[in-house]
Amino acid sequence: MTVTISRLYNSYTEAQQAVCALEAAGVAHGDISIIASNADEWYKGNGNDNGKPSNFPDRDLDGKDDRAEAAGTGAGIGAAAGGTAGLLAGLGLMAIPGVGPVVAAGWLVATLAGAAAGAATGGILGALTQAGISNDDAQVYAEGLRRGGAVVSARVNDADASRLQAVIDRSSVKLPDRVSAYRKSGWQSFDAKASPYTADQVRRERQLYG
Repeated sequence: MTVTISRLYNSYTEAQQAVCALEAAGVAHGDISIIASNADEWYKGNGNDNGKPSNFPDRDLDGKDDRAEAAGTGAGIGAAAGGTAGLLAGLGLMAIPGVGPVVAAGWLVATLAGAAAGAATGGILGALTQAGISNDDAQVYAEGLRRGGAVVSARVNDADASRLQAVIDRSSVKLPDRVSAYRKSGWQSFDAKASPYTADQVRRERQLYG
């Protein structure tokens, strides 16, 4: 039986470490997804169009999104990224309503693309709940993304779940503490109509949590 485990992180760097730890623990990169805020424009995309950043992975420079091509052929994101290059080689940019620009890779990308286009029911919340995250947690995850955070989700065997949860817990956000902090500032739930955080707001937010 396969289950999905997910965690929220304060930044891409911490989420990246979790992805690498999962891969080192034996999880195939095709079973891992990452979504990270790009509000501070740390990621410029893959070079394309005379050196300008593309807004999707296009490693073969055919003008088509490698992720969509991989999905259409039943291949994982790893195939689009070059097989052994790992999940993080397949990063691509998109904009999510209420969250702003994000960098994403993995099996959640197709659902996120629908959310970015306004075609997915529930937007980012719908994408997260489809990944197996409860609605209450998805509210916090979405808000965390809006504030500069990152989410990692992995499909794992039920028998391995406890061991792998311990792996990705190491630098993840403690949700009860984060909910409490958000509520003290007046937050109630994620609002897809809210303005995404600016780079300065993201930097200040991250400073709150070290």
